[in-house]
Amino acid sequence: MTAAQPTVGFIYPDHAAESDYPRAARLLDMHLPVVHIYGTDLHAVPELMDLGSPDKLARGAALLAPQRPAAVVWACTSGSFVFGPTGAAEQVEQLAAEAGAPASSTSFAFVHALAALDCHHVAVAASYPRDIAELFVNFVAAHGVTVETMGDAGIPTAAQVGRLTPSQVRELAVRNDSPRADALLIPDTAMHTVDLVDELEQLLGKPVLTANAVTVWEGLRIAGITRRTTGLGALFEDGR
Repeated sequence: MTAAQPTVGFIYPDHAAESDYPRAARLLDMHLPVVHIYGTDLHAVPELMDLGSPDKLARGAALLAPQRPAAVVWACTSGSFVFGPTGAAEQVEQLAAEAGAPASSTSFAFVHALAALDCHHVAVAASYPRDIAELFVNFVAAHGVTVETMGDAGIPTAAQVGRLTPSQVRELAVRNDSPRADALLIPDTAMHTVDLVDELEQLLGKPVLTANAVTVWEGLRIAGITRRTTGLGALFEDGR
């Protein structure tokens, strides 16, 4: 990293797979600091709405402020889509106001990444319980994406998702792919996936968008930064 390179900051809930961000930073030669906010890590609507509340995200923005980020991303898919399309948009607007910088969330990262790749039909391999997975499907569908198939692993907490092994992640991806899908989405930032994106794309023969990888891409996008690299999938190889 050089002094001239801007910083993109990430607000991450609790602890699970935040080590994906320094891995991505090394590949991209970027400064990608992560700060943490805390709540229960249960994948349930009331808990997720509390986790993504304005007060908690304002706290995250304040923690990032000394880094003077060029952009800030709420690195939590379920803590954004749970508010629905309108509520998630308001969440991002409030975060931008608090941060004094462009802001987004992982839920919108998926929507924007699919548009960049011109993918309109997807399969979803969700680690969440089914009711939460269905809220993610509803969110992307509201943005013009057709979900061909959706599978859920029914895992109740982020901590449990963070303990999934690479082989378990591969199995989740393969089991829930569809030949009708242009891309496979793996939506949980609690899952370690950055080291697996290339392998999964080669295995399935299509773009695989994982939560932490698209979150990083979205941060660079809203900061106006383009990076090409291998190791993070088609989204980064094409320089989109």
